[in-house]
Amino acid sequence: MSSRYREAGVKVPLAMVVIRPVRLFDIPEVMRIERASFREEYPRGVFLTFLESNPDTFLVAEYNGRVIGYVMAYLRPDLEGHIMSIAVDPEYRGMGIGSALLSEVIERLIKKGARYIGLEVRVSNLGAIALYERFGFRKIKRIIGYYADGEDAYYMLLPADEWGGRN
Repeated sequence: MSSRYREAGVKVPLAMVVIRPVRLFDIPEVMRIERASFREEYPRGVFLTFLESNPDTFLVAEYNGRVIGYVMAYLRPDLEGHIMSIAVDPEYRGMGIGSALLSEVIERLIKKGARYIGLEVRVSNLGAIALYERFGFRKIKRIIGYYADGEDAYYMLLPADEWGGRN
Protein backbone atom coordinates (compact mmCIF):
# COMPACT_ATOMS: atom_id res chain seq x y z
CA MET A 1 0.00 0.00 0.00
CA SER A 2 1.49 3.34 -0.94
CA SER A 3 1.77 6.28 1.40
CA ARG A 4 -0.50 8.35 -0.85
CA TYR A 5 -3.29 7.44 1.56
CA ARG A 6 -1.42 8.29 4.74
CA GLU A 7 1.92 9.86 5.42
CA ALA A 8 4.35 7.42 7.02
CA GLY A 9 4.33 7.79 10.77
CA VAL A 10 1.10 9.80 10.93
CA LYS A 11 -1.39 8.30 13.34
CA VAL A 12 -5.04 8.31 12.34
CA PRO A 13 -7.16 9.91 15.09
CA LEU A 14 -9.82 7.39 16.14
CA ALA A 15 -12.30 10.24 16.47
CA MET A 16 -12.10 10.60 12.68
CA VAL A 17 -12.76 6.89 12.01
CA VAL A 18 -16.40 6.07 11.32
CA ILE A 19 -17.66 2.57 12.05
CA ARG A 20 -20.75 1.81 10.04
CA PRO A 21 -22.59 -1.08 8.39
CA VAL A 22 -21.03 -2.29 5.15
CA ARG A 23 -22.56 -1.25 1.82
CA LEU A 24 -22.45 -3.12 -1.46
CA PHE A 25 -19.84 -0.79 -2.95
CA ASP A 26 -17.54 -1.49 0.06
CA ILE A 27 -17.14 -5.18 -0.82
CA PRO A 28 -14.12 -4.75 -3.16
CA GLU A 29 -12.23 -2.85 -0.43
CA VAL A 30 -13.21 -5.42 2.20
CA MET A 31 -11.89 -8.14 -0.10
CA ARG A 32 -8.65 -6.18 -0.65
CA ILE A 33 -8.12 -5.99 3.11
CA GLU A 34 -8.93 -9.69 3.43
CA ARG A 35 -6.32 -10.60 0.78
CA ALA A 36 -3.70 -8.46 2.53
CA SER A 37 -4.49 -10.01 5.92
CA PHE A 38 -5.09 -13.74 5.55
CA ARG A 39 -3.61 -16.78 3.83
CA GLU A 40 -7.12 -18.08 3.12
CA GLU A 41 -9.72 -15.85 1.54
CA TYR A 42 -13.48 -16.02 1.50
CA PRO A 43 -15.07 -15.92 -1.94
CA ARG A 44 -17.01 -12.79 -2.92
CA GLY A 45 -20.30 -14.64 -2.41
CA VAL A 46 -19.64 -15.01 1.32
CA PHE A 47 -19.33 -11.24 1.69
CA LEU A 48 -22.48 -10.66 -0.36
CA THR A 49 -24.42 -13.21 1.72
CA PHE A 50 -23.22 -11.57 4.93
CA LEU A 51 -24.22 -8.16 3.61
CA GLU A 52 -27.73 -9.45 2.98
CA SER A 53 -28.22 -11.63 6.07
CA ASN A 54 -26.24 -9.75 8.76
CA PRO A 55 -26.22 -6.07 7.80
CA ASP A 56 -26.09 -4.84 11.40
CA THR A 57 -23.05 -6.95 12.34
CA PHE A 58 -21.02 -6.66 9.12
CA LEU A 59 -19.22 -3.39 9.77
CA VAL A 60 -16.47 -1.33 8.21
CA ALA A 61 -14.11 1.28 9.61
CA GLU A 62 -13.86 4.27 7.28
CA TYR A 63 -11.34 7.10 7.34
CA ASN A 64 -11.51 10.02 4.89
CA GLY A 65 -13.93 8.07 2.71
CA ARG A 66 -11.69 4.98 2.54
CA VAL A 67 -12.54 1.58 4.05
CA ILE A 68 -9.59 0.65 6.29
CA GLY A 69 -11.00 -2.28 8.25
CA TYR A 70 -13.96 -4.59 8.64
CA VAL A 71 -15.59 -7.15 10.92
CA MET A 72 -18.13 -9.85 10.04
CA ALA A 73 -20.21 -11.47 12.78
CA TYR A 74 -23.57 -13.11 13.27
CA LEU A 75 -25.86 -14.48 15.96
CA ARG A 76 -26.26 -18.27 15.94
CA PRO A 77 -29.55 -19.91 16.96
CA ASP A 78 -27.91 -21.05 20.23
CA LEU A 79 -27.35 -17.34 21.01
CA GLU A 80 -23.63 -17.46 20.39
CA GLY A 81 -22.48 -14.30 18.71
CA HIS A 82 -19.80 -15.51 16.33
CA ILE A 83 -17.05 -13.32 14.89
CA MET A 84 -16.24 -14.79 11.53
CA SER A 85 -13.55 -12.36 10.38
CA ILE A 86 -11.93 -9.11 11.43
CA ALA A 87 -9.07 -7.29 9.71
CA VAL A 88 -7.49 -3.87 9.36
CA ASP A 89 -5.59 -2.59 6.32
CA PRO A 90 -1.87 -3.14 7.05
CA GLU A 91 -1.23 0.61 6.61
CA TYR A 92 -3.55 1.37 9.53
CA ARG A 93 -2.72 -1.33 12.06
CA GLY A 94 -1.64 -0.52 15.57
CA MET A 95 -3.91 2.53 15.86
CA GLY A 96 -6.83 1.03 17.76
CA ILE A 97 -9.03 0.47 14.70
CA GLY A 98 -9.31 -3.28 15.27
CA SER A 99 -10.22 -2.64 18.90
CA ALA A 100 -12.89 -0.16 17.87
CA LEU A 101 -14.40 -2.62 15.37
CA LEU A 102 -14.29 -5.47 17.90
CA SER A 103 -15.90 -3.35 20.61
CA GLU A 104 -18.70 -2.19 18.32
CA VAL A 105 -19.55 -5.65 17.02
CA ILE A 106 -19.56 -7.12 20.54
CA GLU A 107 -21.98 -4.40 21.65
CA ARG A 108 -24.24 -5.08 18.66
CA LEU A 109 -24.21 -8.85 19.21
CA ILE A 110 -25.10 -8.46 22.88
CA LYS A 111 -27.97 -6.10 21.99
CA LYS A 112 -29.24 -8.82 19.63
CA GLY A 113 -29.29 -11.28 22.55
CA ALA A 114 -25.90 -13.02 22.43
CA ARG A 115 -25.13 -14.82 25.68
CA TYR A 116 -21.51 -15.27 24.67
CA ILE A 117 -19.22 -14.35 21.77
CA GLY A 118 -16.98 -16.93 20.09
CA LEU A 119 -14.30 -16.94 17.43
CA GLU A 120 -11.47 -19.00 15.99
CA VAL A 121 -7.94 -17.67 15.64
CA ARG A 122 -4.71 -19.16 14.30
CA VAL A 123 -2.46 -20.31 17.14
CA SER A 124 0.38 -18.38 15.47
CA ASN A 125 -1.55 -15.07 15.40
CA LEU A 126 -0.16 -13.77 18.67
CA GLY A 127 -1.23 -10.17 18.06
CA ALA A 128 -4.86 -11.14 17.53
CA ILE A 129 -4.82 -13.51 20.51
CA ALA A 130 -3.45 -10.71 22.73
CA LEU A 131 -6.18 -8.35 21.48
CA TYR A 132 -8.94 -10.88 22.18
CA GLU A 133 -7.54 -11.61 25.65
CA ARG A 134 -7.51 -7.87 26.46
CA PHE A 135 -11.22 -7.91 25.64
CA GLY A 136 -11.82 -10.82 28.02
CA PHE A 137 -11.88 -13.71 25.55
CA ARG A 138 -10.47 -16.96 26.92
CA LYS A 139 -9.00 -19.91 25.06
CA ILE A 140 -11.51 -22.73 25.41
CA LYS A 141 -9.97 -25.37 23.17
CA ARG A 142 -7.41 -25.99 20.48
CA ILE A 143 -8.85 -27.18 17.18
CA ILE A 144 -6.32 -29.42 15.44
CA GLY A 145 -5.84 -28.74 11.71
CA TYR A 146 -8.62 -26.13 11.56
CA TYR A 147 -7.13 -24.18 8.66
CA ALA A 148 -6.63 -25.50 5.11
CA ASP A 149 -2.84 -25.34 5.52
CA GLY A 150 -3.10 -27.60 8.59
CA GLU A 151 -2.49 -24.95 11.24
CA ASP A 152 -4.44 -25.29 14.48
CA ALA A 153 -6.85 -22.70 15.81
CA TYR A 154 -7.90 -21.67 19.26
CA TYR A 155 -11.60 -21.38 19.89
CA MET A 156 -11.96 -18.35 22.17
CA LEU A 157 -15.03 -17.30 24.10
CA LEU A 158 -16.29 -14.17 25.86
CA PRO A 159 -19.38 -14.53 28.09
CA ALA A 160 -21.69 -11.55 27.48
CA ASP A 161 -22.10 -10.96 31.22
CA GLU A 162 -18.34 -10.42 31.50
CA TRP A 163 -18.26 -7.73 28.82
CA GLY A 164 -17.53 -4.39 30.38
CA GLY A 165 -17.42 -2.26 27.24
CA ARG A 166 -13.63 -2.09 27.29
CA ASN A 167 -11.45 -1.60 24.27
